[in-house]
Amino acid sequence: MMAFLVSDEMLGTFVPIAVYWIYSGIYVMLDDLNQYRLHTKAEEEKKNVVSKGTVVKGVLVQQAFQIGVSLFLFTFKNSDRSFIQRQPSRYVIFLQFIVAMVVMDTWQYFMHRLMHMNKFLYKHIHSKHHALVVPYPYGAMYNHILEGLILDIIGGVLSFLVSGMTPRTAIYFFSFTAIKSVDDHSAMWLPGNLLHVFFNNNSAYHDIHHQLYGTKYNFSQPFFVTWDKILGTHMPFTLEKRKEGGFEARPVKKINWS
Repeated sequence: MMAFLVSDEMLGTFVPIAVYWIYSGIYVMLDDLNQYRLHTKAEEEKKNVVSKGTVVKGVLVQQAFQIGVSLFLFTFKNSDRSFIQRQPSRYVIFLQFIVAMVVMDTWQYFMHRLMHMNKFLYKHIHSKHHALVVPYPYGAMYNHILEGLILDIIGGVLSFLVSGMTPRTAIYFFSFTAIKSVDDHSAMWLPGNLLHVFFNNNSAYHDIHHQLYGTKYNFSQPFFVTWDKILGTHMPFTLEKRKEGGFEARPVKKINWS
């Protein structure tokens, strides 16, 4: 009886996509918990200029493009599947995770900021993502296809190569990255959310950036806020309770509109 084997590279391509939709689905089921929302449903419908159906189609196109690039890269990989790369110790894997997170954060900060500072890039590429003034979970990857290539694919490849992680470790790393991105775009502040405990870069922090007044702040994504603090683009916030229920993330510094 022949065993059906799937390579770690193939799993690393498809598992994070499955995780993206599963985690988004969990948030969709919690959508009626208005007491934890950062925006009302009425505000979401009023401010967003693109339909949810269009967003779903856009994300699926983005993910199909990522799959295509991954399969293309596999053609240059050694076809000898008899060689299985051994996993390092847990300590080394932990260090590789940290290195990959730092690399991805660094790449995405500067590319993300460039797309805001350059008027051409913002108008023709990054503005697509900001059509969602009120973000929601499965809209995390609603980007122009070139943005997906520059920020996500190239950023992911750099994180993988610089950290030296194995393809098997990459399955977990990119699945975690998918969870983090979805959570940051959830526009919800759920009690007991461990991602809010361990990361200052969270749903409220990124929500500030998505607002019309916040597009010059909080470029850091998806893990830390380090580059924002170093380069003066950090906008701290307070969470205030709304009269109609839920929370509102409010900036605590004066907004620079120039």
